[in-house]
Amino acid sequence: MLKIENRTVRSLWLKSQGLAVSPVGKLDLAQTVIDLGFVQIDTIRNVTRAQHHILWSRNQNYREPMLGKLRAQDRAVFEHYTHDASLIPMKFLPMWQRQFARKKQEVGSWNYSKKMIGPRGREAIKARIAKEGPLSTHAFETKIEGKKKMWSRPPHKIALDYMWYAGELATSHRENFKKFYDLAENVFPQKLLAINHKDQDQIDWLCGAALDRLSFGSLGEIQRFWGATTALEVKQWAQRAVDKLIPIQIQGHDKTWSQVYAPANIEQRLNELRPPTSRLRILNPFDPAIRDRTRTQRLFGFEYRIEIFVPESKRKWGYYVYPLLEGNRFVGRIELKADRKKGELYVINFWSEGNVKWAAARWRKLDGELERLCRFIGGDTIVWKCDIKRS
Repeated sequence: MLKIENRTVRSLWLKSQGLAVSPVGKLDLAQTVIDLGFVQIDTIRNVTRAQHHILWSRNQNYREPMLGKLRAQDRAVFEHYTHDASLIPMKFLPMWQRQFARKKQEVGSWNYSKKMIGPRGREAIKARIAKEGPLSTHAFETKIEGKKKMWSRPPHKIALDYMWYAGELATSHRENFKKFYDLAENVFPQKLLAINHKDQDQIDWLCGAALDRLSFGSLGEIQRFWGATTALEVKQWAQRAVDKLIPIQIQGHDKTWSQVYAPANIEQRLNELRPPTSRLRILNPFDPAIRDRTRTQRLFGFEYRIEIFVPESKRKWGYYVYPLLEGNRFVGRIELKADRKKGELYVINFWSEGNVKWAAARWRKLDGELERLCRFIGGDTIVWKCDIKRS
């Protein structure tokens, strides 16, 4: 059985995530999203929203307005739910029909969905959209019934989301991150909607595409990649695809070995592998390279979680802390915040990772990346709010 030592495993993973080369050169934004499989989107704009930071980390010629154009004008991506709200390549739409059906059933079973308006009301919503064009939730006036809680939604908002999950409505565009709903047929190309793959074919594609982007993984990691299959479905796929899967052993950061699967071209990937760039990157907490926290710790020995929902008194690090990746290891973490009106990027706190020594050259790398990130958001000043002694 092929055995891959830890340093090579980390390099292989970073290459598959587009983080093994310097983030420069010609930008093909649509291809970047295809290569990643999807890009998670998030409302929080601590410095820049997650989706923009993720793409900028792969190519620093990226600028924030480009993603809106890719969705609203080019229709090269669509918005739906993987493990979370994400932008997915439009060409994958035929393989996403089962996810529409799965989410429709799932969301319909949630307790709060019982409070949405009924079928006649939902048809009235679609009729308004057909007549008036894309509408946001603010175009409707139903009110929350009963005691208002954190996740309470008015009946029309529940209905809009239900139809969005089901694929009856689609996100046309966003304005200041406010979602506008349109009829699915106005957003999704008819030629893609007309394709009707069997459910098993969709499962086979989803699992194969996940493993291709993972480069190696357990059945659980393959399942979690899209969040569009069950554990049993992935297990049955592995049995069907036994001639296309290569069992291998990978070495973890702690020197232990575990058996996973790799695509059939794993040896070619290893032969083509080169050492990753020594560029230091500030990764977003929602970056796909670190989304699976268990995988991240197993491969890199880097324990990480985002603490935005952790009470301040119980946080180990901080509200919005960014991992620092250099080469094929994590060398620290940094807490940042921006004031775009003032053009300032604030360093709230900084932590070195483990026994990593921060000599002058590494500090220069960090300073350079902070300057590039500051320019990306239109800023010109970096302010250190913490007192850090540099060696």
